[in-house]
Amino acid sequence: MNTLWALDGLNCAGVNREQMKKILEGGVRAINLTSVSPFIGLVDTLIALEETRAKINAMNDIAVVVKTVGAIEDAADSNRVGIILGTQHSLMVEDDIRLLTSFKELGLRILQPTYNSPCKFGYGAPQTGDEDKGITEAGREWLEEMHRLNLVVDLSHCGHNTATGFIEASKGRPLVISHANAYEICPSPRNKTDAHIRGVAETGGLTGAVMWSPAVRHDKRPTMDDYLNHLDHLINIGGIEHTGFSSDVVESPRPTAEAWDKSYGPNGTNPNITGVLGDWYVYETRLNEHYASLTDTPAIWDGMRSRGHGEDAVEKVMRGNWLRVLKDVWGS
Repeated sequence: MNTLWALDGLNCAGVNREQMKKILEGGVRAINLTSVSPFIGLVDTLIALEETRAKINAMNDIAVVVKTVGAIEDAADSNRVGIILGTQHSLMVEDDIRLLTSFKELGLRILQPTYNSPCKFGYGAPQTGDEDKGITEAGREWLEEMHRLNLVVDLSHCGHNTATGFIEASKGRPLVISHANAYEICPSPRNKTDAHIRGVAETGGLTGAVMWSPAVRHDKRPTMDDYLNHLDHLINIGGIEHTGFSSDVVESPRPTAEAWDKSYGPNGTNPNITGVLGDWYVYETRLNEHYASLTDTPAIWDGMRSRGHGEDAVEKVMRGNWLRVLKDVWGS
């Protein structure tokens, strides 16, 4: 097996051949793909999922849907991108959580209870303080069904109170925060507190340090050092066994400046997350100064080494911890 390859804990880039080549060029051999929009319901989710699967199947020489750790490793061996189908919401099962079984049959393996807004299962990151009323009774039922089906529970976009509730309700069963950083370093509602980081680690899960600029630094354009500061903090708080990597970088195609500004730019839909950054946060400089593409991923491992992390630690963050957690949840 290849020894130098990584697993990206959250990837929302385009599903096309150009993007797959960039992923491979960056030494990444598996991604947790946001396979459908986080703003749609049941019918649109089914349509979008079928379209995503068709795109992947049409380029099976370079990418393949994976449902087991063995399949991920096989994809790496054959120099293909192993695509884990994930969603950043569960709106499509609000009417009946038994539909989770159907979505598992369709290939979904990682789901979040909610994205950035309240839903039947809990509250999103933009809801802070009293607006975040925490996990709901329906959220507890969703969690139990997710565990029963051996699907990965991802708390990345949960509000702080909601995340705490899911951690407490998990009863020690593995959870992940696939793409968030340390609130102690960058106090964004999208980041997680030390208590969340420890709590998820205690379930046997992990937190994936993310490159998305609003979660890295607010006062100036973030650099690789800023990202590595979060990575080191996650390691110090949660442990080297419970820290991973995620990119969350959109490319191939990139959004237009207008579309970006209205969604995740300074004038986006969640002003307490993207509207609080400095004047530097404009379209041309929205990405990390040293990470504008998946092709830049090797710079992370070089950065870890420059900070004194040994090869064992680098391998765990690159992919080892993700593979362990996925095997613990999926059972294979």
